[in-house]
Amino acid sequence: MAGRFVRSSKYRHVFGRSTKKELCYDNLRISRNAWDSNIIKANPEYLSVNWEAGGGGAFAVIPLNETGKLPERMPLFRGHTAAVLDTDWSPFDDSVIASGSEDGKVFIWQVPENFTLMTGEEEEPVDVEPLIKLAGHARKVGHVLFHPTAQNVLATSSGDFTVKLWDVNTGQSNHTLTHGETIQSMSWSGNGSLLVTTCRDKKLRIWDPRQQAVAHEVAGHGGAKNSRAVWMTGDVGGDKIATTGFSAKADRQLGHWDLKNLSEGPVRGFQQLDSISGVCMPFWDESTKCLYLAGKGDGNIRYFEFENDDFIFLSEYKSADPQRGVAFLPKRGVNVTENEVMRGFKTVNDAYIEPISFIVPRRAETFQSDIYPDAAAGKAALNAEEWFEGKDAEPITMSLESLYDSEAANRPPQSAGNTHTPQQSVSGAGAFSSPTSTNSPRSSVSAASTAPVDSPREVVFRPRAPTMKAAAPPAVVKAATPTPAAAPAPAPAPVAAAPAKADPLIADQLAKITALLEAQNASLTNQSEQIKAQSAQISQQSEQIKVQSDIIKGQSEQIKSQSEQIVSQGEQIKTQSEQIKAQSERIESQTEQINVQSEQIKKQNAQIQELTKEVDTLKEKVEKVNVGNTDSAPTTVVVGNEELEEEGRKKDEIIRKLELELEEARS
Repeated sequence: MAGRFVRSSKYRHVFGRSTKKELCYDNLRISRNAWDSNIIKANPEYLSVNWEAGGGGAFAVIPLNETGKLPERMPLFRGHTAAVLDTDWSPFDDSVIASGSEDGKVFIWQVPENFTLMTGEEEEPVDVEPLIKLAGHARKVGHVLFHPTAQNVLATSSGDFTVKLWDVNTGQSNHTLTHGETIQSMSWSGNGSLLVTTCRDKKLRIWDPRQQAVAHEVAGHGGAKNSRAVWMTGDVGGDKIATTGFSAKADRQLGHWDLKNLSEGPVRGFQQLDSISGVCMPFWDESTKCLYLAGKGDGNIRYFEFENDDFIFLSEYKSADPQRGVAFLPKRGVNVTENEVMRGFKTVNDAYIEPISFIVPRRAETFQSDIYPDAAAGKAALNAEEWFEGKDAEPITMSLESLYDSEAANRPPQSAGNTHTPQQSVSGAGAFSSPTSTNSPRSSVSAASTAPVDSPREVVFRPRAPTMKAAAPPAVVKAATPTPAAAPAPAPAPVAAAPAKADPLIADQLAKITALLEAQNASLTNQSEQIKAQSAQISQQSEQIKVQSDIIKGQSEQIKSQSEQIVSQGEQIKTQSEQIKAQSERIESQTEQINVQSEQIKKQNAQIQELTKEVDTLKEKVEKVNVGNTDSAPTTVVVGNEELEEEGRKKDEIIRKLELELEEARS
């Protein structure tokens, strides 16, 4: 019996939920620099934004709980002398951030305690200065990326075609990975022992960073535009990489690579996505094994689940608002009480940032452990000195159930000397509370994992215990402890015991029906939002088509006018060619006449030469006669001379006539 097979997945119905404008981060001046970076970065407490600032480079840090329209003047993180191109938050201290700039410098910053943008009207905002300055690159620094397991280890890529590894404690870089072209992206492996980079030379390289050597090098995407790579960490094996890029025909592609068979190319070849020109930014969620792709220049975010060595398309968040920058929260920042599995942030029109929640639609009054595997706890497993000496360690994980426990979230921080407690997020994000037993507080682990305090070159950051109050509405708590079973207890009659057994079944069925209805309602809401976004896109496209049709109409009229001009010019050219042909025929006729005349002139020249010779002969004879007759009778001489002179005159006249004819022929 054949039937339709439906793939079993807990994340098959995940949908993206947008946020109301008043809960977004508005009135921003987001950088318009053309460098290909994510522009924004997020952690459970703050959001960093590359800022459009004059007189040097700057970026802004926004507390997640300060939503709405932000003030016109706010404190910025200033210190660079050129535009800030990229930032990255430390995975072990939510108040530490690194920045890279066009000035070739890398700065380390620390967010001040009780940091806020909401200063008084009379108070002047005070800009934040860098804590540490790292110098070593010869050109602009395009990407900065903290190590996933070792504290105070930072990788930076530059326009000088190198990646440098920094020990932030000492401010030194003794490891350099040299490329042949501009580095377009980089990503650490799960334990940070390897680093993958994509480059403008269309090569995918796997580096052993501490050996400063390439472990693997293969040809990547064939297109000329930028490509990205992200290491698929977690339970997929730790030896797989996802890449996005373009084909030679400018189609966007997705591929995943297996380090065991890297030379064979991407597994099952590249998957064609679409023909949009914007770069695809990949984000990997290791706990759910889902890959999120956000395209620059379009408003959509599509997501895939990785299963059986293949990316299975789940769904797509659609929006009519295009994005240039996107960031996702670490897993310990999501709201587990609402079954939020991921939360992203997208820039809109370079003016505000919109949060987007990706939610599993199910009704639950307890922690859903099946959709929340253990995630990174935000604690360092090594310090910088240990890692540079060659040690490796897997990331320290935590159970997200601690975020669901309201009592644990409300417990004061266990870290001594830490008096700053971040405010609760408006969006209801789950808090990172002090874990129990195996997951000790982040502050103590951070302090234990750093280098000794008595080192004169050690930089000790003040870690904060990220305790945020989890949103646990009273209605949910009441619903979690049903009371109908206690109602029949006072009744002595045995008949009352039957409803006591039936009520829980009915309640369970009602709960299931309610969950299904809510899931359907959420699905319908998502579909209506998608339809609304599609209608907006269609109306926008229709307007664009109308404008393009007007342009095409004007161009067709221009082409028609030009074609008429070309036809008239062709007729003129035809007339001119006929005239030229007639002139050429006349020239040929004249040439023939000239040739005939030249032949006549040659004959006349020959006659003139003969006559000239005869004249010369006659003159000689006359001279001889004159000389010989000096002794003879004068009468004879006279008669003889007259005859000779008459003959000479006739010949002279003939010669002059011939010379005149010759001159006329020559003219």
